Amino acid sequence: MHPLALRPRDGGVRIAGVDIARGLAIVGMFVAHVIPRGTDSELLVDGRSAILFATLAGVSLGIMTGGAQPLVRGQRTARVESILLRALLLFALGGVLGSLNTGVAVILDYYGLMFLVLTPLLFLHRWILAGIGCTFLVTAPLLGAGRDELDGTQPPLAYFVDYYFLNGSFPILIWVPFLLVGLIAARSNLTRERTQVAMAGFGASAAGAGYGAAAFVPGVSAVAHSGTIAEVVGSGGLAISIIGGVLWITAPRRRSLGAAVRGALWPIGAIGSMALTVYTLQILALAICVALLERGGGIDYPGWPLLIGMLLASLIGASLWRYFLGTGPLERLFAAATRASLGRLPRRSRGIGTHT
Repeated sequence: MHPLALRPRDGGVRIAGVDIARGLAIVGMFVAHVIPRGTDSELLVDGRSAILFATLAGVSLGIMTGGAQPLVRGQRTARVESILLRALLLFALGGVLGSLNTGVAVILDYYGLMFLVLTPLLFLHRWILAGIGCTFLVTAPLLGAGRDELDGTQPPLAYFVDYYFLNGSFPILIWVPFLLVGLIAARSNLTRERTQVAMAGFGASAAGAGYGAAAFVPGVSAVAHSGTIAEVVGSGGLAISIIGGVLWITAPRRRSLGAAVRGALWPIGAIGSMALTVYTLQILALAICVALLERGGGIDYPGWPLLIGMLLASLIGASLWRYFLGTGPLERLFAAATRASLGRLPRRSRGIGTHT
């Protein structure tokens, strides 16, 4: 996107790091969903993989709207319409996948709404975006976000707001700052070494502050999915540091080292290049596993054989598809649906850059 359906379509090595980072997020989700747990202990991938994915969503939105040189007013309409349409498609697909019995929380419908919330902010100055992100960070807990107490007796609209914006699996008021940080990074020129180093350094500092506060300050928690300020700062910092580090080490200026890393991680990047497809197939596979378990089937879920099988299938399948066919199947479908919808709009509303 997307970060899912909103993958940058440059095709050059300068965005290889974005695809690789997104692929790492997908692999992290696989591990979080499928690895067997002997205890209730928290794994590094728990919660943090989805946060990395959300941060990359902001990066992708920034790249789609011009990167370090945002589209000017006459060029924005078609791109914004494209983002809005894809957001609605993501919401619909997330609703379908979320209705399946999988044992995991589906994030796509939340992502769709996050894109809708972010759309009016896409072309604001970086400092304004930072101020808005800090406002969300501070006010979301005050509004009751993250208390994880959904009231099923509420009226439909109140329940919708509570579920998606305050206390669902990925409360939008808490998660919007991740997208904003990614958008700010994209506006800061991701190909510039100074930006990459700043992302890695700033992110590591934020991670240290968030997790350090949880470790040494009584009553402060940074547990995955807790929605606390410490978790948002710590996990968000970790995400932006990973993106910056991957961009730095895969940059063309690293020469032979960068080429070697890009080559070694090419299958991971292939997953990241078709994240919507791979994520959807993962949810469908888990739904099948649950159905087989309920019928007494011999599926070890969660279990190492399933995890290894899903990872191998994803790495090999995505690599072959990308090598021979390019864009992933669901990514193609979303792009075609967007083009078809935009093609029916009056020419003056389409502006420049209608292609996706």
